Amino acid sequence: MKSIFPSRSLSALLLASLLLSGVIAPRGFDAGAQSRRVPPPDAQKKNKRPDETDKKTDEKQDPVPQDIVKEEAETIKVVTALVNVETVVYSKKSKQIIVGLKKENFAIFEDGVQKEITNFSTPDAPITVAVVLEYSKLSNYLGGNRFEWGIDEVLRPAASFLSQFIKPPQDFASVVAYDMRPTPLTDFTNDPSRINAVINILLRNQPVSSEANLYDALKLVLVGGRGDSVILENAKERTTDYEGMATLQGRRKAVFLVCSGVDTFSKINYDQARKIAQNAGVPIYIIGTGNLFMKRYGDQIGAQDGLFGATTPGRMTMLQAQNTLRTFAKETGGEYIPVTFEGEIPSALQTINALMRNQYSLGYRPSDVRDGKQHKIVVKVDVNGDGVYDEKEYELKYRPFYNAPKG
Repeated sequence: MKSIFPSRSLSALLLASLLLSGVIAPRGFDAGAQSRRVPPPDAQKKNKRPDETDKKTDEKQDPVPQDIVKEEAETIKVVTALVNVETVVYSKKSKQIIVGLKKENFAIFEDGVQKEITNFSTPDAPITVAVVLEYSKLSNYLGGNRFEWGIDEVLRPAASFLSQFIKPPQDFASVVAYDMRPTPLTDFTNDPSRINAVINILLRNQPVSSEANLYDALKLVLVGGRGDSVILENAKERTTDYEGMATLQGRRKAVFLVCSGVDTFSKINYDQARKIAQNAGVPIYIIGTGNLFMKRYGDQIGAQDGLFGATTPGRMTMLQAQNTLRTFAKETGGEYIPVTFEGEIPSALQTINALMRNQYSLGYRPSDVRDGKQHKIVVKVDVNGDGVYDEKEYELKYRPFYNAPKG
């Protein structure tokens, strides 16, 4: 059987496509550049989280935290003071996204009971995006060909997104790469030079581990915790405490995830990661990179792992990975787009950018019920303001429920 590992000498041909996409530097293949944890030579000043007072909003924001999810002794506890619902409205017939709506055009229902919208912001407000990348040798097993490394299926959309769709100084972005553990490359920044430095780090280095702990990475990004120190800050300490996206106030926010969906060895399990994603109030937009592997080898691999070695996922693992990503996107109000070929990437990025850029941010205070159960969220829209909800003509994308705290 022909190996799926690409030829190292031929992988240099990837440079042409990366340079055409606006990436400014190639990735080296020398032995001294194998670790992605090598910082740039010039230490850079620590970057602060985005200013939470620069949000353009039609309504005054209540000074209360959004959904906060904490994991203690393997138990997920939810403290809910405000439920944040990012919503996109588009026509069912034309699929055109609807802009220009106001707070009065929306209504939120929890378990069939209408709630007052206390927080509201339009798509004109700046956005804060956490970019999360699977930077693992596992990507080389699952993608690539004799012309390129599989990891380039992750780097190509990430580099394009950072260079084309993040618009400083209003937008902020952080970048977290994960293998055995998540490592922030930059904290939230609106500095183009830091974004270019991150792209350089990704391209000039190689993954060092075959682990891909997706659930741990999402937990760090969404609710915070202890993680590796930021690469660009060249800190003396190996680890640092981080706040998650769920605690970020006053800005629209989203997660852009590029990965296969395979989780190999996370400290938390799928159910815990799923509950964290459900309650964080942050939509997750995903480009899935495992589709090419499934189409190329789906009829050859068995149900169990190990086609090309113990680290190679089997058919059940890959199907579960796709279902995991689809679930994360659906239950957070995001979007999952599996990509098979390089030519599909620009269209996928355009779709994700359009959805992300046209989110209406709604917030309401939930019922004072501490039953630990799921409560259904329904958002309705009256586009023309005639007092009748336009359910037949328009479709909305938003998180479908939240989990109430218990006790």
